[in-house]
Amino acid sequence: MGRSSSNKRIPAQVEVERAIAALRSGQVVAIPTDTVYGLAASFDHPDAIERLYEIKGRETTKAIPVLVDTHERLFDFQRVDREVSVVLAREFWPGPLTLVVWASNLVPEVVHRGAGTVGLRMPDHPVARGLIAGLGGALAVTSANHSGQAEAMTAEEVRESLGSAVDVVIDGGRTPGGRASTVVDLTRTEIRILRQGEITIDEIERVIHDSSVEE
Repeated sequence: MGRSSSNKRIPAQVEVERAIAALRSGQVVAIPTDTVYGLAASFDHPDAIERLYEIKGRETTKAIPVLVDTHERLFDFQRVDREVSVVLAREFWPGPLTLVVWASNLVPEVVHRGAGTVGLRMPDHPVARGLIAGLGGALAVTSANHSGQAEAMTAEEVRESLGSAVDVVIDGGRTPGGRASTVVDLTRTEIRILRQGEITIDEIERVIHDSSVEE
């Protein structure tokens, strides 16, 4: 069912439309989410996705996470259906949980970097989901900071950290979460927590146990 979020500045529609146009034209846009600010690029522009790596100083072997606008996108971008992924998405989306699954052929190689897996998440933020919907339901998004440095929780922090390298910065106020998402690897028989965020291991195990799903 996801988690509630509050105290978000809602940008004017003209700002959102400008950001959608920028993404469609191949620009990199910093967007607010329910966790931290992210750098977003369109699936249709591989060069823009490559710029995410350049701007962050991110290792080019690491895949870029994908943010989606609805639960149904899980079936679009997941190649191997697993009941556990549906159960966890139903419980924690929209919210701060990233599910690493086997990527379908709808996920560009420039996103998964040849690994064949992708991290999917539906953010609990109306501006982020509006932008994602405007780009067809998915965006390549990584945190808007230099690799190894603190995540940005405001638009001003994005500008201070990354400066003119970002084409457009959408100011959605301070992010309500301020902490990166929990990342769960569902590509193996045994479920693994790759990063601990707001959602705890105990919560995940409880949901799996209560649903009687086979891990």
